[in-house]
Amino acid sequence: MFGDLPVKLPQDIAFLLVPNFSMIAFTSAVEPMRLANRVAGKELYRWHLFSPDGKPVQASNNIPLTPEGAADQITNYDTIMLCSGVDGHLYEDKNVFAHLRRAERQGADIGALCTGAHILAKANMLNGYRCTIHWENLASFAENFPEIETTSELFEIDRNRFTCSGGTAALDMMLNLISQQHGHELAAAVSEQFIHERIRDRHDHQRMALTARLGVRHPKLIQVIQQMEANLEEPLDRAELADAAGLSSRQMERLFAKYLHRSPARYYVELRLHRARLLLLQTNMSVIDVALACGFVSASHFSKCYRDFFGKTPRRERATPNASPRLQPSSVAA
Repeated sequence: MFGDLPVKLPQDIAFLLVPNFSMIAFTSAVEPMRLANRVAGKELYRWHLFSPDGKPVQASNNIPLTPEGAADQITNYDTIMLCSGVDGHLYEDKNVFAHLRRAERQGADIGALCTGAHILAKANMLNGYRCTIHWENLASFAENFPEIETTSELFEIDRNRFTCSGGTAALDMMLNLISQQHGHELAAAVSEQFIHERIRDRHDHQRMALTARLGVRHPKLIQVIQQMEANLEEPLDRAELADAAGLSSRQMERLFAKYLHRSPARYYVELRLHRARLLLLQTNMSVIDVALACGFVSASHFSKCYRDFFGKTPRRERATPNASPRLQPSSVAA
């Protein structure tokens, strides 16, 4: 199982980097091992880089890395970390899938950083396992792979599978690994070297607290927005939202106008439209299915709202997926 004491030191870990991989997820996984070696005064970990074809592979920030070899050369490694990023849900390479399944048969612990869970799922390597993925991909992943148990945890370790939501969550996953294998004292020393105030547990939230995202601390307003975020498919009406927070409808309207500069209805629609955009770009759901999954009563009403907000229809969005998205409501308000 991932996290068990290694049978030998140093422990060799293979990274398979696919095009547009997340550099921060990758470095957040590698750097704790580097510092663990330094602090321990001996080589506990070694890491080896591979790409699908053995050629230099470019991260989503356009920085290329030169690997040691191709995916078919990943043999006799106890641990393999697949790292992807932007458009990981679109990645298709049957040869890579086959090499990963071969490594599985050889007994390797196999995991994914950031959107790599999409690739493992396509390779049929998450069936029967619990996994997590970046919060932006959660809804689409659940739609694409309804048979896989998916959580919103920071990272998940389920026997010989491990998945990490991405970003700096990889740092916490590796610090937990170091703690489990070589003791909390070493992990804490590594964390301090990073000026990382605490080692997060897998149950920590992926997203910032609403108060931090919004820059607002009014408890009643936060309560209303929590209700909105929890009810995107079947939106609550204005009275239900207000009642749940112990407000009158007029009080709720005033809070939204004061702190978020828009009406509750407008804010709610924007939340649903952003969810819809992720589903359009990350799944093969029909436009009408996306509309219904985001609380719109018809495709025509959804298309009008979408065009008014994003400046293009849902169908055109799919035809030009690389356009920069507008900020989510919470980000705009910050």
